[in-house]
Amino acid sequence: MTEFREKAVLMDEDGIRRALMRIAHEIVEKNHGTEHLVLVGIRVPIAARLGAEIAQIEGRELPRGVLDITLYRDDLNELAYQPIVHTTEIPLDITDKTVILVDDVLYTGRTVRAAMNALLDLGRPRTIQLA
Repeated sequence: MTEFREKAVLMDEDGIRRALMRIAHEIVEKNHGTEHLVLVGIRVPIAARLGAEIAQIEGRELPRGVLDITLYRDDLNELAYQPIVHTTEIPLDITDKTVILVDDVLYTGRTVRAAMNALLDLGRPRTIQLA
């Protein structure tokens, strides 16, 4: 049986909460409010938490969506024989909107590239910002 060991704790619960609050404030400040913003998560629950923080700051909910990038991955042939494709749920047209793309891991950029390709198939956003 495999034994798992904890390597390191990068952030505790309070650290994550403070980081999300800081990111939410930075998004609102950079965009001078929330008009024309759409929050899109790459199948990550952290997008909902970020949306809740922004709503608390601005007093209104941002339109939020969930993006599945399975078929846009450049390593699709290396995944399972039958990859599991989930639905993309974006509640409005993203054309001319500022899309805040939320992912919980930013490493090589391959996932973000796939997500941007998927978004461009749905419309032409004014800008795409990464969170």
